[in-house]
Amino acid sequence: MPETPGPTEPSLEEQIAAYQREFQDLDPQVEQVVSALSRLNRRMNVAYSRQTATLGISNAEWEVLKALVVSGAPYRLGPGDLAKRLGLTPAAMTHRIDRMANDGLVTRERDEANRVRVIVELTAEGREKWLEAMRMASVFEEDLLQDLSSEERAAFGEMLMRVLRRVEETQPDAGGRLSDLD
Repeated sequence: MPETPGPTEPSLEEQIAAYQREFQDLDPQVEQVVSALSRLNRRMNVAYSRQTATLGISNAEWEVLKALVVSGAPYRLGPGDLAKRLGLTPAAMTHRIDRMANDGLVTRERDEANRVRVIVELTAEGREKWLEAMRMASVFEEDLLQDLSSEERAAFGEMLMRVLRRVEETQPDAGGRLSDLD
């Protein structure tokens, strides 16, 4: 007997109507924006996870690769710096680096200038995984925004940046995670 699918997520309109029914002070325009952003973020993360999975890496590993690339050549950072950039505890970062070093995506070596310090460096294989993930993501992202003109993309990007700046100003500690997910 085939499984019957569980309940589906209500449409945004249904969700907002339910919220308004239960909380009359709700601004439906604000809720539409915030709920749409939340759903978009969740769905994009699922899409990115599917893409990185085809490369044999997780989104968590993709985040480390990204952080190393963003740091610039020679793509090296200490585990503590990586943990801060990704909002992780040092223990969670160590666990992630262990997996990635075993998979040949990064190396971990003692800093010659300070033997106590460890340096994590992107390998050629790790850089190639990052490049392939970027190729896949750019195709997905272009498709995602295909219905917006260049001017609309610019305006939308600026509006999102203003909202992001507001959150960063009012919630300066919100860059990390409440708890480690891996």
